Amino acid sequence: MTIALLLVYVAIMVGIGFYCRRHATDVNGFVLGGRAVGPWLTAFAYGTSYFSAVIFVGYAGQFGWKYGMASTWVGLGNAFIGSLLAWVILGRRTRLMTQYLESKTMPDFFGLRFGSRKLKLVASVITFIFLIPYTASLFNGLSRLFNMAFPGIDYTWCVIVMAILTAVYVIAGGYMATAINDFIQGLIMIVGIAAIILAVLNVNGGLVGSMAELSKLSAETSAGTMQGAFTSFLGPDPGMLLGVVILTSLGTWGLPQMVGKFYAIKDEDAVRKGTIISTLFAIIVAGGCYFLGGFGRLFLAESDFKGVYDAIVPKMLEVSLSPALIAVVLILVLSASMSTLSSLVLSSSSTITLDLINEAKKKKMGEKEKLNVLRTFVGVFIILSAAIAILQYKSSIAFIAQMMGVSWGTLAGCFLAPFMYGLYWKKTTRGSVWAAFVWGLAVNLFELLVWTGNVRVSGAFMGYFFASPINAGVLAMLGGMIVVPVVSMFTPKMDAKLVDNAFACYEKPTTVAQRENLG
Repeated sequence: MTIALLLVYVAIMVGIGFYCRRHATDVNGFVLGGRAVGPWLTAFAYGTSYFSAVIFVGYAGQFGWKYGMASTWVGLGNAFIGSLLAWVILGRRTRLMTQYLESKTMPDFFGLRFGSRKLKLVASVITFIFLIPYTASLFNGLSRLFNMAFPGIDYTWCVIVMAILTAVYVIAGGYMATAINDFIQGLIMIVGIAAIILAVLNVNGGLVGSMAELSKLSAETSAGTMQGAFTSFLGPDPGMLLGVVILTSLGTWGLPQMVGKFYAIKDEDAVRKGTIISTLFAIIVAGGCYFLGGFGRLFLAESDFKGVYDAIVPKMLEVSLSPALIAVVLILVLSASMSTLSSLVLSSSSTITLDLINEAKKKKMGEKEKLNVLRTFVGVFIILSAAIAILQYKSSIAFIAQMMGVSWGTLAGCFLAPFMYGLYWKKTTRGSVWAAFVWGLAVNLFELLVWTGNVRVSGAFMGYFFASPINAGVLAMLGGMIVVPVVSMFTPKMDAKLVDNAFACYEKPTTVAQRENLG
């Protein structure tokens, strides 16, 4: 049954890719779907790009184990901060300004909004480099469930097939193909999450029975032993939980593959509807994933836990699910991974083609040449990602939540503040954008040195923010919100004409009738 469902799934994905070829005849169509994508497709594309195998396997397992039922706050934060507020604050303004400036990528936005080719080039390099660990983490999360469903098949083949399938429909149909596939994949995720939660709770007698069993467990906190810690309102460590909520929720505001969804949405009405749809999707999928992860300790004893958080959710599923539901779960995680992968490769290839190669050439590329190079780099990025995933799997590096934290923290730390201020504040300077880039890179690279044991930190402040890539990412993002306005006060102002031109997109001239006077 699993094989049959996978074959049907593959056929649908490939068919959609070829169906959407007519929408990908120029760069605007290939990268942005002609800026005419409706609310349902955009909302589901946003949500499925947000929630991948990293969330379902890595984050749900890790934070459910650490915080119990309180980890559900992460899912709700993703829904109301990472989806609702992101759409309300960034959606409309991003769509208006990027179309007015004819910007197709986030690095392109920085170059046009702040009149700097160098900003554009550096932003594109940061984007390309730090999307790679994110992509590797997608494959790694899938490997655990694949080995559970197909113990006799080498996971390498799963990576290869997934890479080929994603390449086919993205290269053929571009953004529109990914958006339609994301919609289908999102529906699978909603149904799958609901079925899994019911099956997992049923093992211990439903919700009440599962909560009763979980309440028997205690945790060691700074204040001593806490009985029932994993069913408490804020869990055993509220401070660290807050860091997770901020990184995974606010971080999406600065991720190129997420913000890019706003570039393509059709109109004002689509933004309003998309806001509601995206928020509801996040409540179900993200809330469901973290709620599910909260019961991890009922399926894996403390004595059996060996520090591999990625093994927790697969263990829960192995105990709880029938073969039919395991097939559904595999397709769910495959859907989540492929939707995010397609978004990442499209974002990365468009950045490399439009912001690096086209800028570096003395003679700018024509429309057809850009399309060919775009498609080529989609393939290159997928091959590179698959190769890294296979090497990573063979070397048994499986701590995917930390890898995602590094990627999110760096990208959001560099881009979130200058992008948001660039949309809203005319006094944002070019120097402040450079300062934000330096700040985001410095914080996260320093954290890597701490994480790998090359540097030691002391003190409450340093100890908290450099305790993990997640907390360092929070410091990079929140610090960037301070760095940009402060540096803008002491650096050369932008050319008034350039700024006024960018903000003219928010003002529409109208003709008003005036009473004739005798003069």
